[in-house]
Amino acid sequence: MSGNHPGTESRKELTVRGLILGVIITVVFTAANVFFGLKAGLTFATSIPAAVISMALLRGFKDSTIQENNVVQTIASAAGTLSSIIFVLPGMIMIGWWADFPFWTSFAVCALGGILGVMYSIPLRRALVTDTDLPYPEGLACAEVLKVGSGDEADANSVEEGRAGLLAVLWGSIVSAVFAVVVATQVFASDFVRNFKVNDKGGVSGFDFGLSFALFAIGHLVGISVGIAMLIGALIGWGWGVPHYSVLGDMSASVADLANATWSHKVRFVGAGAIGVSAIWTLAKLVKPVISGLTSAMAASRVRKAGKADTLPRTERDIPIGIVGLITLACFIPIGWLLGYFGTTAGLGDHVAVLAIGGVAFVVLMGFFVSTVCGYMAGLIGSSNSPLSGVGILVVIAAALLLVAFVKPHVGPEEGKALVAFALFITSVVFTVAAIANNNLQDLKTGQLVDATPWRQQVALVIGVVAGAAVIPPVLDLLNKAYGFVGVAGAGAHALPAPQAGLISALAQGVITNNIDWNLIITGIWIGVAIIVIDEVLRRTTKRLSMPPLAVGLGIYLPTVSTLMVVVGSIVGWYFDRRADRSARPETTKQLGVLLASGLIVGESIIGVLIAALVAFADKLGFSNQQYPLSLVGPGFADAAEWIGGIAFAAIVFVMYRWVARMANGLNNKH
Repeated sequence: MSGNHPGTESRKELTVRGLILGVIITVVFTAANVFFGLKAGLTFATSIPAAVISMALLRGFKDSTIQENNVVQTIASAAGTLSSIIFVLPGMIMIGWWADFPFWTSFAVCALGGILGVMYSIPLRRALVTDTDLPYPEGLACAEVLKVGSGDEADANSVEEGRAGLLAVLWGSIVSAVFAVVVATQVFASDFVRNFKVNDKGGVSGFDFGLSFALFAIGHLVGISVGIAMLIGALIGWGWGVPHYSVLGDMSASVADLANATWSHKVRFVGAGAIGVSAIWTLAKLVKPVISGLTSAMAASRVRKAGKADTLPRTERDIPIGIVGLITLACFIPIGWLLGYFGTTAGLGDHVAVLAIGGVAFVVLMGFFVSTVCGYMAGLIGSSNSPLSGVGILVVIAAALLLVAFVKPHVGPEEGKALVAFALFITSVVFTVAAIANNNLQDLKTGQLVDATPWRQQVALVIGVVAGAAVIPPVLDLLNKAYGFVGVAGAGAHALPAPQAGLISALAQGVITNNIDWNLIITGIWIGVAIIVIDEVLRRTTKRLSMPPLAVGLGIYLPTVSTLMVVVGSIVGWYFDRRADRSARPETTKQLGVLLASGLIVGESIIGVLIAALVAFADKLGFSNQQYPLSLVGPGFADAAEWIGGIAFAAIVFVMYRWVARMANGLNNKH
């Protein structure tokens, strides 16, 4: 560790250069995560790539420290979690309430909810971080990366490892960005598509491999169990669902149009049912350990506090509780105003007092509940694996039921849509609280392991929240203008699926206006229950095999263009890790594989946002082909582009992974 007396010495930690670097990384990673989350229904953890970039860039300063690098990754980690707002907010477009994302309203939702998430998690730190045996797998991994490559502890070996890690992120970003640009020229196809009839009754199906390095990399990061589960979901959706329901569809349509319409209007709702029951089951399994863990942790904290001296060591100092209370109260006032303003502009002015006061009470109580649950889940299974979508489902159902009970009886049927919009709006506030609390305790665990000062980390996280909140609305607006969302009228062929937002808005509509085909959702629930049973049997009988139900639900819900390449990436990542186990430096090799995957996601996602800007403003910039502004070839090249793109993709994957493995072995030979 860094020093003999970690509680007393003062070291460079919250620096101007660290804050600037952290904000820059946050802006880039937030934009990438928003684009990618809407496309694939998954976001990626930003802490480790941010730590690697920080260590490589700050190494040039002789006085840089492990704690300073930790502050940079703390700020940047907000990007991975605050971007989870995409699981709710696009629902406002999907129900037809918003035409775009108003900046100040969207910013206020993200910033106020995020700051509340930080404040709520501060009183939980000692109970859930200091006085606990929770593993915090991602927090521990990030601390190990920081220890290996930071500041004055870095020997020649770890300096080389840090440089190799930065190269992996950098080249991964460059390669995926260049490939995405070539795809935008249409010389490489964006996907490999085939649709076909499957029986003589008129049933159709198909598949669509997205040639996306970001999707491939997500597969590597989520692992083989999630990848295979998504494949099973895709087989249920496209092997059973689309052929089964397409028989009832418009037979005069082309095979491709019939297959896609069946998936969009029928199979997605079956997937929604499966996701819903899986998310609630995942949460339900955690109820007992959360309650017992919290009870024992609070008790241990009280005992420890009672026997403590008044002077706390540096590594135990949080933002003072009085300031925490003031900031929390200061957040409630604008939240109440925001809810009241939204209610008034939505035509619910007669009920503005109930909506504003009741809404704030809902945010206060539900926010603290989800902060506690999500913080514990991050400690138990890692913040990336926490079933945040399950939290969103429960919150929107609770909000919708309360509106049905207390407001709906007093408004006309035409106000039903306004109530759906209000339910989504208040859910988005609570959801940002949950997302940041889920992340904050994980960062504080990393900080504890590297002798950081808690209050400095908490300040850094607030800065990360504000930076991320400023980026999310314009990026969302840009992507909406360029592509739109699946299920929204006028959305193009490249509409973003935004699966969780689609599900949560459908549930809000279902509860409040009852205009949803519940039979499809109930079918999905039964499929979800069957998968849950299979998963439990596998876990108890084999101990190694599992079939994560949430991943199966996503496999049914998402189009195959978003799932099949994730499956390929999970298999390649699994094979790479098995090969790494037989190498001279297995852990280093695996870590470089993870950093390469992170780079692949960031590069493609950033180019995706830039190309979305070109598409959105193609007419103003004078491009003749507005959907494909960079196109160099005509539609007649499409078949050749599929094969050229597919072969190039496979070759690049082989070369990149081989290069990373050799780089890891080269480190071993040098030392």
